[in-house]
Amino acid sequence: MEKRNVRKILLWTLASVVLLVLVWLSLFTGVKDISFRELFTDSEKLLFFVISRIPRTLALVLIGAGLSIAGFILQQLSQNRFVSPTTSGSLEAAKMGILFALILFPQSSLTVKMLSALVFTFFTSFLFIYFINKVKIRSTVFIPLVGLMFGSILSAISTFFAYKQGIVQNTQEWLLGDFSAVMQGQYEAIYIILPAVVLIYFYAEKFTIAGMGETFAKNLGLSYHMVVYIGLFTVSIVVSSAVVTVGAIPFLGLVIPNIVSMLFGDHLRRILPVIAYVGAAFLICCDLISRLLVYPYEVPIGMTVGIIGGLLFLLLILKKQA
Repeated sequence: MEKRNVRKILLWTLASVVLLVLVWLSLFTGVKDISFRELFTDSEKLLFFVISRIPRTLALVLIGAGLSIAGFILQQLSQNRFVSPTTSGSLEAAKMGILFALILFPQSSLTVKMLSALVFTFFTSFLFIYFINKVKIRSTVFIPLVGLMFGSILSAISTFFAYKQGIVQNTQEWLLGDFSAVMQGQYEAIYIILPAVVLIYFYAEKFTIAGMGETFAKNLGLSYHMVVYIGLFTVSIVVSSAVVTVGAIPFLGLVIPNIVSMLFGDHLRRILPVIAYVGAAFLICCDLISRLLVYPYEVPIGMTVGIIGGLLFLLLILKKQA
């Protein structure tokens, strides 16, 4: 038992060191050359570091961890490994919510946009879960494909209304996630991810039971619908805050939970920290690739994650079908 504890401590220590190295690289990588020593001698670079580099890195960590955990909760509630914000229409619903906030309130604040995205995301997630519970075909691949089609319909509706209002160009900003514009005063909405993750951890065991089906959950005395509502609400908070802040990040909530589950099992409370860690590290790595790939220019991170995540998604499907 002691050897297992020592091994666990060593693994987490190594993981912490790796994450700290990635955070350090994120803080000091960019077009503007900044060294650690210059933070104490150059006030201009220190100001840029505080208002740009630190918010960007914090956003990467929180969104990477939050979206990965949100994807795992959706997979638990839907009883399907391939369900995530990308394959359930949640990202498209959040974009639709922002669009209607802009149409109804052209000068709407970040808070109004986020609340609108939250309402649309929650309602869409509820419809998706309700639909898959009614569908008799329980194919592992069929459900996410339906979700992708559902998301495409939502995206088409958003594009139509954006075209009618002459704001198609604005909506393009949400199609691919981009952290380059994250600065102090424009990213604080992501802090709401923290209480959402804490709530998910508190309800971890109940989400596990709810994922076994309504009948099983009710037999154990669990309020199934209430747990599902709480799960969808926390997922909606994470997705809406991420989309409002940086745009859509595809496949993150799909591939990370699957990879972690394959390596560490399905015990929700035990692997939540692992999912959060891997999600944050993965997103920072993708951001570094985006910054260095065509340096000094920058590729939107949504494109980088989409390519890598799409390939991993394809491999997961092939593995499942094998």
